[in-house]
Amino acid sequence: MTAPRSTTPRKVFGRLSLPERTYVADALRTETVGGVLLLAAAVTALLWANIPALHDSYESVSHFHIGPATLGLDLSVAHWAADGLLAIFFFVAGIELKRELVAGDLRDPKAAALPVVAALCGMAVPALVYTVTAAAGGGSLDGWAVPTATDIAFALAVLAVIGTSLPSALRAFLLTLAVVDDLFAILIIAVFFTADLNFAALGGSVAGLLLFWVLLRKGVRGWYVYVPLALVVWALMYNSGIHATVAGVAMGLMLRCHRREGEDRSPGERIEHLVRPLSAGLAVPLFALFSAGVAISGGALADVFTRPETLGVVLGLVVGKAVGIFGGTWLTARFTRASLSDDLAWADVFAVSSLAGIGFTVSLLIGELAFEGDQTMTGQVKAAVLLGSLIAATLATVLLKIRNAKYRRLWADEERDEDADGIPDVYEEDDPAYHLRLAALYDRKAAEHRRIAREKAAERHGLAEVPGGAGEDHHRPA
Repeated sequence: MTAPRSTTPRKVFGRLSLPERTYVADALRTETVGGVLLLAAAVTALLWANIPALHDSYESVSHFHIGPATLGLDLSVAHWAADGLLAIFFFVAGIELKRELVAGDLRDPKAAALPVVAALCGMAVPALVYTVTAAAGGGSLDGWAVPTATDIAFALAVLAVIGTSLPSALRAFLLTLAVVDDLFAILIIAVFFTADLNFAALGGSVAGLLLFWVLLRKGVRGWYVYVPLALVVWALMYNSGIHATVAGVAMGLMLRCHRREGEDRSPGERIEHLVRPLSAGLAVPLFALFSAGVAISGGALADVFTRPETLGVVLGLVVGKAVGIFGGTWLTARFTRASLSDDLAWADVFAVSSLAGIGFTVSLLIGELAFEGDQTMTGQVKAAVLLGSLIAATLATVLLKIRNAKYRRLWADEERDEDADGIPDVYEEDDPAYHLRLAALYDRKAAEHRRIAREKAAERHGLAEVPGGAGEDHHRPA
């Protein structure tokens, strides 16, 4: 006879495994710091570009060209930031995706369904919102992909600024969602924003990627081997006509991210640990510094709501992202017979979905690609991305603050470590040794309290024996 099938529903946003929780905590810690730097860079760019005395210097620096022209790399500073530095960002995104596929939540098809469906819906609905809005107003449909991306660093910076203690399951969902989002964003860039192909350069780039893969499989080590090779692959990819950031994500996906016997961390995890601070702390903030500097005025902000293209971007980020991710999550739970974690409500999922409407970095990049050659429209779309991200961040802040007291209690429960062994108690509740350690700890505390109680009782007894409250000098009145 076969065992009866379990009727216990699978929990959505349940407790993470301890290794996954540790990885997510480390990754989010770096991304949060990077997000704060990203916010600072964006504010600096806006001030630099909008203060009349500084505006010309911003334009001069952004459009200053540097690089070897013979190699086709005589690029402006802003171009280097978008094509060069963001390749580092997508390299880290490639490693994150690979790790999720082989060792993280995406390894299990049932667990992977939720973030993948949510990410797909969170990209399809904003694109649809933009298309309908632009078509209804007679605008260009070229910017349909602008509101499809989520900026995880910016979102985490918002969480850090508002001080919310979002449970780790929701933070992990946001991180995984952004990883899948980045993958589809790079596919959109590669497929829809590729100019005329240079097949010789493309073939050289593919050959370089194959050599990169072979060296990894042979166990060759040394940054002096891989860094020059990566630069060659990037340069060839750039000259091929395909956006150079594709090279970054391709190399990231090639790294081994599963651990072998005797390894504390896989090569992918080690390299990600080294490169992530460079991505979050330097590459992305510098890209923001030279991409977010758009002229902002009352008239320009008003124009965002009157032009169909810019209105489509704002509505796509604010409405499309929230509805798409929430709807995808709810539908996945509904049709897989999964139930929401007992500690959370669907309002929490909607708040996180609203937070995903912050589409800063990749949205700015796609905006530049979608309206390349039209400086006026590019600037207006950038303003729309900034405004839409700000509205989404404000909405999410209000929704998360309403539930923040509950989040703090959940966070405290997740972090509690009464036996001080470095592992949160919630992960040891089924371990008999944990309960024995707690019993010994409580015994010591009880013995200490009994000793204090005896001392206090003795002090009271001694005071009670003093007659009339008089002191040792019997010649003085009490």
